[in-house]
Amino acid sequence: MPSVGPVRITVLGSGTSVGVPTIGCDCRVCRSADPRDKRLRPSILVSYAGRKVLIDTSPDFREQALRAGFRRLDAVLYTHSHADHILGLDDIRPFNYGRTDQIPIYARPDALETIQRIFRYVFEATDHVGGMIPRIQAFVLEDAAVDLWGMEFLPVPILHGKRTIVGFRFGRAAYLTDHSEIPAASLELLRGLDVLFLDALRHEPHPTHSTVERSLGWVQELQPARAFFTHICHDLLHEETNRSLPPHVQLAHDGLEIVVEGEA
Repeated sequence: MPSVGPVRITVLGSGTSVGVPTIGCDCRVCRSADPRDKRLRPSILVSYAGRKVLIDTSPDFREQALRAGFRRLDAVLYTHSHADHILGLDDIRPFNYGRTDQIPIYARPDALETIQRIFRYVFEATDHVGGMIPRIQAFVLEDAAVDLWGMEFLPVPILHGKRTIVGFRFGRAAYLTDHSEIPAASLELLRGLDVLFLDALRHEPHPTHSTVERSLGWVQELQPARAFFTHICHDLLHEETNRSLPPHVQLAHDGLEIVVEGEA
C-alpha cells in the first residue's frame, strides 16, 4: 500500500472515566508524585500529512488540547457515547475559528443518536452566530473503513460489557479502549501491527473492561511490535506496573507520543 508518511499518535488521556487522581481518594497512586500517574480521560490525537484526527472528545479535551499544543483539527472519530468519551465536544469550537468549513465527526448510529440528543443545541441551532456553537457535520460510521485524507480508519467491533462499540485500526496501528472482549473476527483485523493500544483497567476483573492479564494474553496472541495499555484506573502505579510487563509492553501515559508508518 502507498504510505501517507509517518503517523504521530499523541496520548491525550490514559485514565478511566473519573480520572486519576480520583476525587476524594488518598491511595498511593492518587498521591503519586510521578506525572505519569496523572491520568485525564481517554483520547488520542492522530497526526499525519498535515492533518489532525481526534479519537473521542473527553471532558478534559480543552486541557488536553492546550497541553498538546495543536492548533488545527480536521475530524473526530468516536468509539462510543459514554460521558468520558463525548462531553468535550463543545470545546472543539476554537478549531472552527478562522475557517468556514465544518469539522466532520463520525460515530456509530447508536452513539451518534446519543451525541445529537445531548448536544441538541449544536445540531438544531438556527440562530447562533459567531463561535457560540461548534460547526460540525455528522456522519454515520458504518462497518467499512473511512478514508480521511489518504489514510483509512477501520472500525474494529469490540464488546464493552454487553454493548458493541468500536476501536480503530489505521495504518500499522490500532487503538482499542473500553473493551471487555474482542470478538474473533475483530482479532483478525489486529494482526501485523507495529503499535496496539488495549484497555487494561486494573488487575482485578471488571464486567466492562479488560485487565492487565487479559490484555497481555491478547498481546501474546496478536504479536504487535509494541503494545500500550490505556483506560487505567488508580489501582496501577505506572513505574511499578511497567517493571512487571514484557519489554515491548507498557502502560500508556498522558503526553506519550509514538511514531509509526502510515499505510494508506
